[in-house]
Amino acid sequence: MTRARMPRPHEVDAARRDPRLLRALRERQADDAWRIRGACQSVDPETFFPAPNEPADAAVALCRTCDVQGACLAWALEVGDCHGVWGGTTPRERRAMLLAWRGQVEPDPDAVDEAGPPVRDRLLTLVPLGR
Repeated sequence: MTRARMPRPHEVDAARRDPRLLRALRERQADDAWRIRGACQSVDPETFFPAPNEPADAAVALCRTCDVQGACLAWALEVGDCHGVWGGTTPRERRAMLLAWRGQVEPDPDAVDEAGPPVRDRLLTLVPLGR
């Protein structure tokens, strides 16, 4: 397994101007039901999680045709998912975008979320499975 490196400053600068990130910023809270409309619904999920030495070209190409690409990328950046292809980006691209995202999306301290903890906290909660 290879170790992911931190993005270099020029990669983060390029990510800040990336049209995919700009779209994700615009669409980040506009569509709660984006998953059911994704072009990926009819594709084997393994396509979006290639092995480290395999290209992700097929998944990225499919994402480019998807109407919910921005919302998908926004979700991945919001939860910090750096595995697989999300919103037409590879994990390496998203690592740089994540730094740019965190610099542009500030949590609203006055906002009250009635749904409970942020999605990231709920995803990291482990629940034992019954046997």
